[in-house]
Parts: sequence; C-alpha cells; structure tokens
Amino acid sequence: MWTLSGFTDEISPDMERQCSHARSLGLGHIEFRSAWDTNVLDLDDQQLEQAAEILDRYDLKVSSIGSPIGKIGLRDPIDAHLERAQHAVDVARILGAPYVRVFSFFIPEGVDPDDCRTEVIDRMRALADVAEEGGVTFLHENEKKIYGDIPRRCADLLAGVDSPRLRAAWDSANFVQCGVRPFTEGYAAIRPYLEYVQVKDAHLSDGEVVVTGEGDGELRETIDALVDDGFDGFFSLEPHLSAAHELGGFSGPELFTEAHTAFTGLLREKGIRYQ
Repeated sequence: MWTLSGFTDEISPDMERQCSHARSLGLGHIEFRSAWDTNVLDLDDQQLEQAAEILDRYDLKVSSIGSPIGKIGLRDPIDAHLERAQHAVDVARILGAPYVRVFSFFIPEGVDPDDCRTEVIDRMRALADVAEEGGVTFLHENEKKIYGDIPRRCADLLAGVDSPRLRAAWDSANFVQCGVRPFTEGYAAIRPYLEYVQVKDAHLSDGEVVVTGEGDGELRETIDALVDDGFDGFFSLEPHLSAAHELGGFSGPELFTEAHTAFTGLLREKGIRYQ
C-alpha cells in the first residue's frame, strides 16, 4: 500500500491550518519542514510540544523531517552542522518520524562537482554515522547545485557511503531542472537505494514547476516501474506551485489541493491503491 504525505507548510505557515487542510484531503501523514514561519529544526521545546499536540489532535503522523541538513557550502565548517544533524535526529524521535531529509552540500562556484567526490562522501559518511547512531534513516534528496544533483552522482554518493541509513528520496522536478529526463536517465541507477518519493513535476524547456503529470518528470513511467518493483513507501506532495526558493516553497491551500487531486487522479487512473 502506498502512503501519501506532503509538505504542509506549502498550505499555510500556521500549524493548525496545515493539519486541518491535510486532514480534509484525507492525508494521514505530513512531511514536517516548518511551522509558524520557523524551520522545524529551529522550533523551541514549547513549539515542538505544541506541534506534537496539534498533530495528535488531527490524528496525523510525520513521514519525514524536511530538514535543511546538507544545504551548506561544501567548504563551510562541518562540526556545528553535525550537531544540527543530531538535533534533527532528536526532533525525528520526538515526532515519531522514521526519516530525515538531507542534501549533499552546495558546490563552490566554478568547481567541477566530480572533483569534490572524496570530500562529499567523507561528509555524507559523517552524516550517515549520526543517522546510524540515532536509529533513523537519512534521505538524500537530489537538488540543484549540490553534489547529488544528477542521477550518476546520486547513485555514486549512495554507493560510496554504503549505509543502510542513507537512502534516496526521488524528486523528478529537481532532476528536470538539471536537464535530466528522470526515469529514462536515472531510475535504474537510483532504484536500489530509493525509499521515498517527492511529488512534483517541471518543464525541461524552462524549469517551471507544474502540476504532476503536466511536465517532463516522467511520473507515469516512474509509477509504473515502482508498481512492477513492488515499491511500498511514501509519496510526499511538494507542489511549489506558487513560489520556490532555496529552503522550500509555497502553494497555498487551493494549489496544494490541485496538486493532491492531480496526483491521486493519476494513481486512480492506474488502479493503484493508496492511503
């Protein structure tokens, strides 16, 4: 059974409104990135307690912590960031999330990412150590301008670190924005590590993010392959239909609903059961 989730801060900055709207759509999980205009890792103890209470009241669980871990420069100091990764693990435990989303560091301007392989893998290995010790799984999301932006480097990174606690989150729109046809050029290499799917789509021509199925993200082909492979995991709506920036995006309740309708319609079209 496939399970739907979503970045509900794309609905509203207010946690209550996030959860109310998510429940109205029938979601049983959310991906927690921010509340009250504050990143989840920067919420204080009282705010985390309040968020947990709201989630419980709406009978919602957290599929993943949508953290910004790894969204720093490759040459930036790492020790404080590893402490922040440990905090992400602690937050995941508090909220009962099995996953924490991470990234593989912004590459310096003018530097060939392939020349940074050893340094990136060393840093990602350190992050994987934090995940292993904490008993949660870090999900590497492919993202523009980081080492793991294209399928070849994503697969190389995951193979190089070789940790059961570092897996792949698949984002087809991000691949498209890097000039990649996601399924055609990346699925086979990344599938052995794939545990989580971010749901958004984009046009190859200009990188514009669009409703699922209307872009070049090859969602239909990817879904068919996941069915054939027996995939059982989360699909997290991350529409970015109104705004997008380095640390997230926004859609609003109407566009988030449109994104939910498009994706669930695609699943029903293919006869796929979900919860």
